[in-house]
Amino acid sequence: MNIFEKFQTVIILLAVGVGLSLGQFTFFEQNAESFIIPFLLLMLYGLFLTIPLHHLKVAFKNIKFFSASTIINFIWTPLLAWGLGAIFLTDHPALWIGFIMFMVTPCTDWYLMFTSIAKGNVSLSTSVLPINLILQVLLLPVYLFIFAGTIQTVPISTIIESIVLVLVIPFTLAHLTRYLLRDKVTFLNKKLVPFFSSAQIIFLSLAITAMFASQGNYLINNFEVIYILIIPILLFFIINFIVAQTVGKSMKFSYEDTVSLSLTIIARNSSVSLAIAVTAFPDQPLIALALVIGPLIELPILAIVSQILLSLR
Repeated sequence: MNIFEKFQTVIILLAVGVGLSLGQFTFFEQNAESFIIPFLLLMLYGLFLTIPLHHLKVAFKNIKFFSASTIINFIWTPLLAWGLGAIFLTDHPALWIGFIMFMVTPCTDWYLMFTSIAKGNVSLSTSVLPINLILQVLLLPVYLFIFAGTIQTVPISTIIESIVLVLVIPFTLAHLTRYLLRDKVTFLNKKLVPFFSSAQIIFLSLAITAMFASQGNYLINNFEVIYILIIPILLFFIINFIVAQTVGKSMKFSYEDTVSLSLTIIARNSSVSLAIAVTAFPDQPLIALALVIGPLIELPILAIVSQILLSLR
């Protein structure tokens, strides 16, 4: 474990603090959002660069993992989100809708980084990424109709843009790099891959800083909302962590596969949900606010969970 991995929790918390501080300046608040995707792309490029392509082919054959991940993410998790909302958010319907939107969309980017930190099966986690991405966007209107009594059409452009940004571009560039450097294996494996392996946490932290700088004022100006959301959000993560450990043991998954399952069903995809919320509910800012607050609580939890998983290894 290098120094960045050892102190990744501290680095992430510092990124949150720096982002909130920078967000108090208008220039950073207005421009920080444009840096989130580039930093995430650099992080994912480095991550994909460390994964030989043939590992992904093996991961696609793991039917047990696919079944467990899909059932938990798209059947169990929506029911859990609705149930927690029914207990804690009935007096705040807009926050309830935002909470459901946040919880029914599995993460498609930085959960890979936390899987790597916890020494999980990154190739296996990567293999379920396109499935999670497509299903969450297709099923989100269904969940809203069933659980919130609301149905909105999700633009096909959202699906295409998300797939291209979080999967196609970094994946293609990473393996194009491997192909172009196939005759320079020493440089690739001794210099380039180790650099990006160590720098992933830095790119993740920069993305977090940009995210908090652009959205942090929502939290500061509406701080009471965090008290409403923190209990159901924490319960969601705790319950799904227990579910992942239980399923992993009952299905006899390895430590690495159990880590992948844990992070796949815990981490959420606020960026896709937020984009849809802003488009579908422009007159209900509390829905978007719930999707901003969600990752503010989630990111420190993911950092803590990755360390707990390491301690269980």
